[in-house]
Amino acid sequence: MKIVILDGYTENPGDLSWEELEHFGELKVYDRTPDDDAEIARRIGDAQIVLTNKCPIRRAVMDACPQLRYISVLATGYNIVDVACAREKGIPVSNIPTYGTAAVGQFAIALLLEICHHVAHHSEAVHQGRWASNPDWCFWDYPLIELAGKTMGIIGFGRIGQTTGRIAQAMGMTILATGSRESEAGRAIADYVTLDELLERSDVVVLHCPLFPSTQGIINRETIAKMKDGVILINNSRGPLVVEQDLADALNSGKIYAAGLDVVSTEPIRDDNPLLTARNCFITPHISWAPKESRERIMSITAENLRAFLAGEPVNLVN
Repeated sequence: MKIVILDGYTENPGDLSWEELEHFGELKVYDRTPDDDAEIARRIGDAQIVLTNKCPIRRAVMDACPQLRYISVLATGYNIVDVACAREKGIPVSNIPTYGTAAVGQFAIALLLEICHHVAHHSEAVHQGRWASNPDWCFWDYPLIELAGKTMGIIGFGRIGQTTGRIAQAMGMTILATGSRESEAGRAIADYVTLDELLERSDVVVLHCPLFPSTQGIINRETIAKMKDGVILINNSRGPLVVEQDLADALNSGKIYAAGLDVVSTEPIRDDNPLLTARNCFITPHISWAPKESRERIMSITAENLRAFLAGEPVNLVN
């Protein structure tokens, strides 16, 4: 059995081992593969199994690789694979559905707390000598925000949304939620409301929904207009959930006080992205998922996916 990993570096930049996957067959790992169908197909060659994180597997690649029998995505999102084509060809596609729940929820709160306290800025100011030379015993350069008593609205209230909600609830926040499915576990954390009510009542709006046609651009000029003045927006889900020019305009006008983003519409971010010059916009390079513990789970679940496929009972299928 030949196995090819097309873009292994972000999953394993050297602090993990591929040894568990090597037990399944001849393993070839590429750190990165360019977004070129011909080169992707050349690297897959006659391999029966391909693993990918963000390297796309389109119809042209599957047509050029007739030996391909199984695709495993090293992530939760699987929009980089033409799953309809894979279904036509009888190629199962698996993903990793639950590896980063704790990490992504934690990171959403980290973005929010950075906006509320500007910890990195004030630490840098101290190291620059500004505290030592200050006439008062303390100083701050930005408004400091207490979250207790405020309302967080979470759009998308699955495992990750509920994790973020529990942390916010522990800090004294009231939680509102909207999503495709309600659950008893969700009701223990939040009140389910309509999207319009969530936007109108929330001091902080957090995006934890998947990217579907129905959610693409869900944060736009019209939905922003329904929000409170001075609201905070957090998005570490998917970049295209936000119409970026509309968000930039709202930040620059002050309608939205601040945004904390770990994702943007095109990644890596383009130099002309309007959010790079918007006021109070905190952007990190898509790292919510990346703690070592989360990546170890990706490795472990990928091995389980491969084992199940080879046993004739594939799991975590998306097609």
